Amino acid sequence: MPPPTAQATTPAPAPQPVRRWAAVAMAAAAGLALLFAFPPFGWWFLAPAGTALLAVATHRRRLRAGLGLGLIAGLTCFVPMLHWTSFAAGWLPWILLSGAQAGYLALLGLAAAWTSPLIDRWRALWPLVTGLLWTAQEALRDRAPFGGFPWGRLAFSQGDAPALRFAVLGGAPLVTFVVAATGGLLAALMWRRLRPVSTPALLGGLGYLAAGALLVAGGALLPAAAPGGTRAVVALVQGNVPRLGLDFNAQRRAVLDNHVNATLRLAGDVAAGRRPQPDLVVWPENSSDIDPLRNPDAAQRIAAAASAIRAPILVGAVLHTDTPGEIKNAGILWQPVTGPDLDQTYVKRHPVPFAEYMPLRPVARLVSDKVELVKNMLSGDRPGVVRAGPVTLGDVICFEVAYDGIVRDTVTGGAQILAVQTNNATFDEAEARQQLAMVRLRAVEHGRESLMASTVGVSAFVGTAGQVRASTGFNVDAVVVREMRLGGARTLATRVGNRPEMAAVVLAAVAIIAAFPLRRRRGGGDAHPRTAEER
Repeated sequence: MPPPTAQATTPAPAPQPVRRWAAVAMAAAAGLALLFAFPPFGWWFLAPAGTALLAVATHRRRLRAGLGLGLIAGLTCFVPMLHWTSFAAGWLPWILLSGAQAGYLALLGLAAAWTSPLIDRWRALWPLVTGLLWTAQEALRDRAPFGGFPWGRLAFSQGDAPALRFAVLGGAPLVTFVVAATGGLLAALMWRRLRPVSTPALLGGLGYLAAGALLVAGGALLPAAAPGGTRAVVALVQGNVPRLGLDFNAQRRAVLDNHVNATLRLAGDVAAGRRPQPDLVVWPENSSDIDPLRNPDAAQRIAAAASAIRAPILVGAVLHTDTPGEIKNAGILWQPVTGPDLDQTYVKRHPVPFAEYMPLRPVARLVSDKVELVKNMLSGDRPGVVRAGPVTLGDVICFEVAYDGIVRDTVTGGAQILAVQTNNATFDEAEARQQLAMVRLRAVEHGRESLMASTVGVSAFVGTAGQVRASTGFNVDAVVVREMRLGGARTLATRVGNRPEMAAVVLAAVAIIAAFPLRRRRGGGDAHPRTAEER
């Protein structure tokens, strides 16, 4: 009788990628989920869902497929999100900018496909790797090219979410990591195949759910930074413009008069006892597009407002140099008696490329007929720390609020409150509310009460827990006066700066490198052919 033969064991089939049509649908759904997570919709809970859908769609796909799926998600998100840019620049620059931003999500999709073998080997790494890849992608997008464009960071979608509190520990990068890691947990849960119910499978699913709930809600357990005990009364003046659109500049005298007249009315209310006497008045960016240092009439109007209100006014002004076509975007502190305090003037450090200066002007002329409207805006060379009597404020102008380092520099320089001067007259309410979401994160991140002053809205005060106070409407004139608490201890996020983000970038690189030998072992790591029952 022949000896019994050993029964061959067949290894379990490797997990397969989702079907191609399903992956495309999931990538598009991911982009839509991310879009609706941001203002003006504000459905923050969709941000983890969007990252999860993209993670599952790209998992175990070929690299070019991962690239394409990431691009689909990026275009679906950024084209509608950045539609407001078309109001100022036209449709072609809007599409080019949206496509450039989508390109970073394409790189993210490629990286997710590349690291698939690592996740297959250690499924528990999926949340960590997803969080690291998203944080690294944003670190790159925030810096390159031409200084980057951080609009649409995951962290800026979390204004009403518990996760916003994580900003007090590690700023916007940590909030992004938490949101993306939560998406990684959801992806791991979605990837589990339907199988007969067993105790290990049930416990594993419950574990993913518990971990996801802890990440989503855990921020609520973190205390917001307590502001200082000293108080000051601050007034926001939103003078509005004659009409929205790029041609608001043609009405620059009317815009200046609107802000002067609103301040004079406030002075009348203060004299009558209807409003408290402010210690500081903040006008928005471009409230004086007439250079008040060169135009005596504009200077006289601003001086009249400052004298009437008996408080310094932070004026958003466009300053001209002796070189034709060169300008500066500045916040000037205008004193009631002595006039402009040039020592307390902040010049915008990060002008927006292709909008406030033109880095590739000959090429840009081929893209837009509005190129010659863009002058050469010069950059400032110091943080916006403005000392206005009892209040030291950190001034940032418009899009600068999206950049971590620019805001942090004002706090480390001694800012007691954060002030964002902005002009939304060339855009729409969606852009204004997206910008306000950034102000909310900065207030939490640095433990400083904050404000946003806009020409047309939305203007608001923000507390250190991210709560919006006294928000104005859009395309209306308004004056809001509120007591603000000054200063406070520096948060951990302020103290550590960009170190957590740089650590995430290094660890993301480690994950990418670690996937290389696993891909070689698989012969390149491309997706395995489907089994008959999966076709």
